[in-house]
Amino acid sequence: MSLNVFAETVDVTASTTNVPTIYGQAAITVDVATGEIIYAKDVYKQMYPASTTKLITALLLAQNRVKTDKIKYTQSAKVQPADSLNVNFHPIGLNENMSSADVMDGLLLFSANDAAYMIADNIAGNSTNFMKMMNDKASKLKMTKTHFVTPNGLHDPEHYTTTYDMSILARVAFLNPWVKESMNKKQNTISTSKGTTFKIENSNKLLGVNGCIGGKTGYTSKAGRCLVAFYERNGREIMGVVMGSVMDANDTYVFNDMEKIINYSYDLQRTVLHANNSVVKTETLKYKPLKFFGPEKTVSVPLVVKEDVSYYKNDANQKDLKENINLSNITVSSLKGNESIGSLGLTQKGEIKTYKLYSAAPSGSLIKNSMPIYLMSAAIVIIFLVVITLIIRTKNLNKRKRRRRRY
Repeated sequence: MSLNVFAETVDVTASTTNVPTIYGQAAITVDVATGEIIYAKDVYKQMYPASTTKLITALLLAQNRVKTDKIKYTQSAKVQPADSLNVNFHPIGLNENMSSADVMDGLLLFSANDAAYMIADNIAGNSTNFMKMMNDKASKLKMTKTHFVTPNGLHDPEHYTTTYDMSILARVAFLNPWVKESMNKKQNTISTSKGTTFKIENSNKLLGVNGCIGGKTGYTSKAGRCLVAFYERNGREIMGVVMGSVMDANDTYVFNDMEKIINYSYDLQRTVLHANNSVVKTETLKYKPLKFFGPEKTVSVPLVVKEDVSYYKNDANQKDLKENINLSNITVSSLKGNESIGSLGLTQKGEIKTYKLYSAAPSGSLIKNSMPIYLMSAAIVIIFLVVITLIIRTKNLNKRKRRRRRY
C-alpha cells in the first residue's frame, strides 16, 4: 500500500534570523555525506562558473588517465590568454609533455588555462570533442541547468551553470581520490619533459584554515569571483559554492562569503517536521484478524515515528519538500506496534531519507474490533469438534452393534 502525501507548510521554532548576508549573487552549502542542502541563496540562478569549470576537466582527466600518463603541450593550449588569476605554463614548447599528475596540479592549484586545453586535446582530440564529453558528463550527473563550452571556464555566453548544479559536480569530483588529493595541496613543483620546472601555489586562500581541505577558485569579469570549498570539522564534511561575488583589491570578499555560509551551516540545527513518537497521519487500514483466512476488518490507525523527522530549512528544500508513505505487513501483531508497518520517505531535492512507521492503534480497540470474529471462529471450532465427536461416537457404537450380532 503506497500513499503520496505532500508536506504542508508548517510553523517551526528554528530561527532563520542568523542567515548570513553575503556579496555572492548565488550560493549553496551541502552535506557531503548525505547530499542535503543546508544553506541556499538563488541556487537555480544561471551563473557563469569561470575557473570552477576546471573541476569537470579534472574529473574527466582522472577518469580517463592515470597519474603517470604523459600529456603533450598543444597549439590550442599555447594560445590561451592569461590574467593575474588564470595563468599559463608558458614558456613551454609544442609537443613537450608533462605527467598527468603535474597537469592535474597545474589545473587545480595554479588554475592554468593552458593545462585545461592540454587535457582536452589529449583526451578527446580537440576541445570540440571535449566539450561534448563535458556536457555528456553533466547530463549523467543530472546537471539540468548547465552547458559547458570551454574546458577552462573562460567566458562564453553559452557556458553557464547554477550553484546547485556546480555542487553536484563538485561533490562527485571531491569523492574522486586523485582530484581530492590535488585540491588539498598547498603547493608543488612540477616539470616538463625538457626539465622546465614550475613552483606553483594553491589559489584557494582558505586551504588549511578552519578545516578547509580543498576547493577551486574562479574569476572572469563577467562571472565575478567564484569559489568552491570543502571543509571537515569533527568528522563531518560540508562543501560550499559561491558565485558572482565581488573582486576587490585584496581579493577577500568571496573568501569571507564562504567562511560565513560554512560557519552558519555547521551551526544550523535541523527543523523538526515530526517529533519522536508523534502521529504523522491517521489511516483507515484493512487487516485479517485470523491472518490467512476469514473476513477483513477495518480499523483507524495513527501512524507514528520513533525518531525525529527533520530537514534543513531553506528555500531550496522547502520548494521541493515531499513526504511519501508506504505501508505493508498489516497484521494484528504489527498493528499492536510490535513491528514496523511501513516507512515515511522525506524527499528534499532528490535526496530521500527514510523513517520507519509504527502503529499507535490502542490494543483495546483492536481486541474489541476483532472480538466478534474471534467469538464466531471459536463457536465454529466448538461446533466442529462436537460434530467430530458425535461422528466418532456413532462409529464406535455401530462397531459394537456389529460385534454383538456376530456373537
